[in-house]
Amino acid sequence: MDINHILFVSEMNPQIKDILNSYHLTQSYRFVTEAELSETDLDWADAFVSFQLSEDYDFSKVKWVHSLGAGVDHFLYKKSWDEQVLLTRMTGSFGQRITEYCLSYILADLQCHTPFSELQAQTTWQPKAPRLLSEAKVLIYGTGKIGQHIAKVLSSLGMKVYGVSLSGNSKPNFETVTSFSDHFSKITEMDYLINTLPLTEKTDQIFNRTLFQYTSQLLFINVGRGESVCEKDLLEALTSEHVRGAILDVFAHEPLGADHPFWRHPKIRMTPHIAAITTPEEAVACFVETLQHIENKHPLPNKVDMVKGY
Repeated sequence: MDINHILFVSEMNPQIKDILNSYHLTQSYRFVTEAELSETDLDWADAFVSFQLSEDYDFSKVKWVHSLGAGVDHFLYKKSWDEQVLLTRMTGSFGQRITEYCLSYILADLQCHTPFSELQAQTTWQPKAPRLLSEAKVLIYGTGKIGQHIAKVLSSLGMKVYGVSLSGNSKPNFETVTSFSDHFSKITEMDYLINTLPLTEKTDQIFNRTLFQYTSQLLFINVGRGESVCEKDLLEALTSEHVRGAILDVFAHEPLGADHPFWRHPKIRMTPHIAAITTPEEAVACFVETLQHIENKHPLPNKVDMVKGY
């Protein structure tokens, strides 16, 4: 595959352009915003590099599309794709970043940060014994690279880690892994549930009333995709205390509207999709490595499986 003309459509274009210059690549580049993007640009390009575009485009005009994010649902979900077009995705420190994000909230919960802050505000001295990680169980939805990284770190700290995946195949650092067809079997025992799943037809609103009815006083952490959660059902589960709290980094519509009930809900902690950001340095490093693999006809570990959708 000959790649000579590469089109970047990203808010990070100024930083990406500066970093790319240090690689001294021979290809020709264009850097445009989505507002500036035209059919002429697509006709010119062999490769298209972007993430989370607001419109649909005809990518059949190019040979290769590279996502600057780990997710590719913005390119594939409920859309047609020309299988002649190569699709690759960003890889990098996502596993470490998401693991540290989840661990920070789990530790804050076990160490009673919120109750002690409330007691401090009331000038009340009321000791309470924090729980140990080794006393807690976590169920991770998604046992790919990110889920496995979370499982490795949490299990090394003594947590009992369980997994759910499409196949149900065993993976290292998980006590057990169950398939989607049997994923309710462990939920009742869990203290924490972490979603790392990509968005596909099988994961769309998988976290709904049916699932939450199996939970009891569980803390829900979503670092996967917002569309995997039925928001109305999550709010009901928080009211009924099937879910005692939710840590949400991703949402069905971003940025979240100012009138959304999540903003002011006392049991919800929100972050603006920062659990696994793509830095310009990592974006360029992964792009250049993928380009070199293509030029040298080497296997692509970040090639997207069109059947799976990730």
